[in-house]
Amino acid sequence: MRFDRPAVTTARRKAEASKPGLPLDVAIFFVRLAEFLCVLISGFIAVGLTQTTLTLEDITIYHRVVVVAAIAYAVFSESLGAYDVDAQFSLRRGWQRVATAWVAASLFMITLGFLLKSSDAVSRGWALGWFLAGGGALLLLRAASAIGVRRLKARGTFNQRVAIFGAGPQGTRFADYVQSHDRLTITLVGFFDDRRDGRVPNSAANVPVLGNLSALMAMIRDGSIDQVVVALPWSAEVRLQEIVSRLALTPVKVRLAPDLASFAFARRPLVLLGEIPVMTLFERPISGFDAGVKMVEDYVLGALILALIWPLLLFVAIAIKLDSPGPVLFRQPREGFNNRPFHVYKFRSMFHNHSQVDSIQQASRSDPRITRVGRILRMTSLDELPQLFNVMKGDMSLVGPRPHAASTRAGGRLFSDVVTSYAARHKVKPGISGWAQVCGWRGETDTEDKLVKRFEHDLYYIENWSIWLDFYILFRTAGALILPRNAF
Repeated sequence: MRFDRPAVTTARRKAEASKPGLPLDVAIFFVRLAEFLCVLISGFIAVGLTQTTLTLEDITIYHRVVVVAAIAYAVFSESLGAYDVDAQFSLRRGWQRVATAWVAASLFMITLGFLLKSSDAVSRGWALGWFLAGGGALLLLRAASAIGVRRLKARGTFNQRVAIFGAGPQGTRFADYVQSHDRLTITLVGFFDDRRDGRVPNSAANVPVLGNLSALMAMIRDGSIDQVVVALPWSAEVRLQEIVSRLALTPVKVRLAPDLASFAFARRPLVLLGEIPVMTLFERPISGFDAGVKMVEDYVLGALILALIWPLLLFVAIAIKLDSPGPVLFRQPREGFNNRPFHVYKFRSMFHNHSQVDSIQQASRSDPRITRVGRILRMTSLDELPQLFNVMKGDMSLVGPRPHAASTRAGGRLFSDVVTSYAARHKVKPGISGWAQVCGWRGETDTEDKLVKRFEHDLYYIENWSIWLDFYILFRTAGALILPRNAF
């Protein structure tokens, strides 16, 4: 491929015309300064409005409180990410972090006043009024700054002029990613590639190919490039080192684009293993301290529930024995945490000679195998209560994905055939109740779509677990026992 000099010259002029007039870091600094002054000024105005009832000594104390509060807000807002790039372009995130920082600063001032035994020196009415007025002023200021930053971004004010070295699949995919994320402060000047075998296209991802490494170096020397992204296969180590060693002599930022395989895991975090950066593809969910919290939740709440409902368990057991011959409890194999098999306990709801252990057929409406008492138990989910013993044994949790038999089918196909990643449900212990169940995805999975929905809800629970989510599910479960749906 032949690179024409006019094309390079045109690209250079375009790059010079789009030269950023204001780095984003500078804009964010002014946002920091404006919000710090906002706290100070709103506090001083609040003092001024009440100074007729204050002595000179009181006014001095109030001014000190305002200054300390402004410093506290600056510290909290920085630590809470109120000035991160995403919070500058997203008004929702910006407001959330600003409000959190302002509340944290207020709580800090209250705690400080309590510890110093000086809270009586400040009027509570004045403090509450300033808290509301100052918080409102901060939110209005953040809204104005977000609108301003967005407009400047739309004009390309913050954009860095970026060149991509490597017009192959890796560079093309990187360019597509940049162009599909409009909040990135990047203007793609063009591709550069030094291959001479005719494989270099005239453009890629609607970005022109402007030349080879020499042409790139020339544009850098002319001040037309701010950053270079090297998008070459990581396996081409010798070529990478040669290119990077040349670019290292220039005063621009040089970055290495992800290898092709890395684009599939673009959102995974990087950590340092010694001095080597490694990508965390998957974490063990609910691990460490969280696992301890959930274990305490299971054992404490499980024991408390058993202590409260044992008369109900006894009553159900007697009803089952009087209704039909056979054992009270029914044991069935299930797959639990890490695909380990265990036996789940249930109150028997079917005739004893129709109970299945292998090749299990899910119960359906008007199923002749279900006893009279069993139908009531299944409608109210009381047949699940013996699984509390599974919780106390450590096989299950109070909340988690429901355990299914390995032979259960959806639409005539095994669960694992319908959803190839179905085993991902076994990253945590199965539960008596779960997010899918309280959202209505319970009962017979007679279609593949029902199984997919249940699986999606289970994964959501695994990825977003919290102790509060567990409590919410347990609360919803109690409501479902009163107003049952989809169970039989």
